[in-house]
This record gives sequence, C-alpha cells and structure tokens, in this order.
Amino acid sequence: MSQPPIQSDALGALRVQIDALDKQLLSLLNQRAHVAEQVGEIKRAEGSPFFRPDRVAQVIDKITEANPGPLKNEHVASIWREIMSACLALEAPQRVAVLGPQGTFCEQAAIEFFGSAANLIYCANFDEVFHATAAGTAQYGVVGMENSTEGVVARSLDLFLRSPVHVVGEVSLQVRFNLLRQLNSDAGIEVVMAHPQALAQCQGWLSKHLPHVERRAVSSNAEGARLAATNPAWAALASERAASQFGLHIVHHAIQDEAFNRTRFAVIALPQTLATPPASGKDCTSLVVSVPNRPGAVHDLLVPLKNNGVSMTRFESRPAKSGQWEYYFYIDLQGHISEPHVAAALQELQGLCAFYKVLGSFPVPE
Repeated sequence: MSQPPIQSDALGALRVQIDALDKQLLSLLNQRAHVAEQVGEIKRAEGSPFFRPDRVAQVIDKITEANPGPLKNEHVASIWREIMSACLALEAPQRVAVLGPQGTFCEQAAIEFFGSAANLIYCANFDEVFHATAAGTAQYGVVGMENSTEGVVARSLDLFLRSPVHVVGEVSLQVRFNLLRQLNSDAGIEVVMAHPQALAQCQGWLSKHLPHVERRAVSSNAEGARLAATNPAWAALASERAASQFGLHIVHHAIQDEAFNRTRFAVIALPQTLATPPASGKDCTSLVVSVPNRPGAVHDLLVPLKNNGVSMTRFESRPAKSGQWEYYFYIDLQGHISEPHVAAALQELQGLCAFYKVLGSFPVPE
C-alpha cells in the first residue's frame, strides 16, 4: 500500500488557512442567497421579470472593475455568473429550451449565458426550441444563428418569420469539433455522424483523413455522439462535453477546418417574459424585411441607413417560398432601437417594406 505524501508544516498551515476562508466564503454566499430570496419575493409581488441579463452584466462589470487580482477577470466573471445563477434558481428556476441531447454546443451556450443552475429542456431540433419558448413550456430558448465558417443557420432564420419570440441576448462560442468513438483509434470507421453544419465545418479534415467514410447528417452533434456510443464502427464530431457524457474516446482533437471557428447563438423569449433589454452601448438590432419586386428596391433599403449614419453588419437573403422568386432579407444593424438615429432609420425603412419585423435589439458580447 502506498504511503500518503508527507505534508510540511508550512503547507499544512496554508491548508488550514484555506479551509477557514472556505467556511467564510460559504457563509457569505448563503447570506447572499437569503437576500436573493427576498428579492424574489418582491419581484413575485410586483410581477417583475426574475431574470434580467442587463442586471447580470452590470454586476459582473462592477466586480471585474474592482478586482485587484491575482484572479483573472474572466475567471472572476465565470465565478460570479455561477453565483448569480444559483441565487436566481432560489428565486425562480429559469426553464431554457436547447438543442439536445446533453452535450451540444447549444447547451454549452445556454450555460454560458444563464449559468449551470438553469433548468434546461432538451429538444430534438430548433423547431421544438422555438415552439417550447413560444408556448411557454420554456421561458427562454437558445438557437444557433450563424457560423464564422459556414454562414447562417437557415432553419433558425426561417422560424423567426412567424414566431412571436424575439431575441434578448447573444452568445458567441468558440466551437471545436473532436472525432469521438468507442475505440481509441480511427481504424475501421464506417460512418461519421454530426449536424450538417459540423460536417461542413470539418469537410477538409474528413476528406484528407477519412475520404471513404460515409458522412451522415443527424439532428445534433450530441445526437451523433449518442449514436456512436451504440456501434464501434460509428464515430461522431462533437464537443469534449459530449465525449464525457457518452463515454467516448477523443480520437482526434479540434479537427474543424478553421482554427478560430465560432458560432453565434441567439437567446429568445416572448416579449411578455422579457421585454427588449435597455441599451448597453454595444448593441445589435436584428430585423427581417421584404420589398416589392421592382428595380432598385433592394438598393433603396440601404438609403435610410446611410442617411442616418447606421452601420449594417449583416445582410442575408432567404427565399420567401411563394413560387414568385421573392425574398426575405435579414439585416443586423449596429446600435439599439432606442437610439434616435437607429429609430429614425427604421421608421424610414419600414415605409419601403412590404414586410417588416424587428427580431430584437440586444447587447452583443465583447
């Protein structure tokens, strides 16, 4: 039997000090939790929203500004987000719909925004996320919007057209795909499974290293990992979280074609659950429009933006599926809908449109 390592007197004294500090921290955290419960009672009586992302951001900004170190600001921010998430769960647990099963990047984005104390509801696809949020089964939803390599998630854009939800926040997540499998080898793989976006983002690596393997699209990367756990000839492209969740080996790390691959996720809610967040100074306003089919109509959309000094950061088109070669245009603008120059531009723009819908005005991550 191995002997425990010998502990020096100096190390022992420091561990005693850490134990004492941990007890103090625990006491203070529970004091904070008691105050949060009182806040919850007042919010319940007033009918105020329990979760306010702008308040979370304010608290974290104050804490990081006051941080003397040696803890890094990003680590302090992560700690405080979890503290606030745990306290919010005492006030009222937040139900958040995400793409399932466990281990998806969508789940990871939701935890980054709401903290790990949120009550996650796993959905088979983004259609179900929108439906759960609109129906009130979930108070919030998280859906993929755009990838830095492959562009927009088309289904999410289409679902916004007729859904009553709006965007109240955004998460930008660095996405690394790993080749996961029961066996710790890539020999004998017959099928690689992942979401279509993941297959596209790893197509260069797959063509070089597994050129004859079938690529099979599934509803999510975590679903691919779940299936790979059932057959030793199958592999998946998914996160380290999914590997842990389904007991798979990471045969190859970070095989995406672009090293700095990122995906934008939108946080959605009904307006009665959470109204448009206030301006933060670094905001995005998203809208979808269509214009009459006449010469110069698309060009005319840009004139109100130029006249009012509003910068456009994204412009995407999607077929209207009317059979008449008509299109919807998805536009992201820099600024908040409450800012006078943005409001003026949108008022002019609306007058030019056959269809006009603001999808949300919300803070964007640094």
